[in-house]
Amino acid sequence: MTAHPADPEAYAPLHADAISLLEGWQPTSPAASTARDRSLALLAAGPIAMSRQHRPGHITASTLVLDATGSRVLLCLHVKFGRWVQLGGHCEPVDQTLVAAALREATEESGIAGLRIDPVPIDVDVHEVLCQGGSRHYDVRFAVVAPPGAVEQISDEAEELGWFSPDDLPEPLAGGTVQLVAPALAALRRSPLRRAP
Repeated sequence: MTAHPADPEAYAPLHADAISLLEGWQPTSPAASTARDRSLALLAAGPIAMSRQHRPGHITASTLVLDATGSRVLLCLHVKFGRWVQLGGHCEPVDQTLVAAALREATEESGIAGLRIDPVPIDVDVHEVLCQGGSRHYDVRFAVVAPPGAVEQISDEAEELGWFSPDDLPEPLAGGTVQLVAPALAALRRSPLRRAP
């Protein structure tokens, strides 16, 4: 776990990347468009908006991990939420880009090396969370593909990890997770997912 510096300027490169990424992104749905606009408004607060210390809300990065064939998705039964969710979480000062933050989170939470990420977001979602006694996550979401034969390893944040058919997702499922399936599969069809720089 990375330390969280008091100086929000530690997040300056990541903040600049988030603005550039979201300004250039074509939303995948009307709800994602609204969430993107809300996220850009949050980013006007400066680099602090990337840190979990920002009580009004902060940018997070998550992924829907697909197997190499695109026929299964990897979900986490989250210890705190008690629901099945996509992998992801808070940005850290070491992250230079949102793509890097999302890939780091996916790797840490799945225990799978060699994940490949599509650098184009598949969704943006804003939702209430319990951070700092009550806050919001402005979650930028990406599609990731696991290498053939990948075996997941449960992290401290997961009660369980499991592979599921996109047509048969587990319950209880977090509200925003199902909306990731169609754009993630579209990203996989659009082009081979490549490793992040």
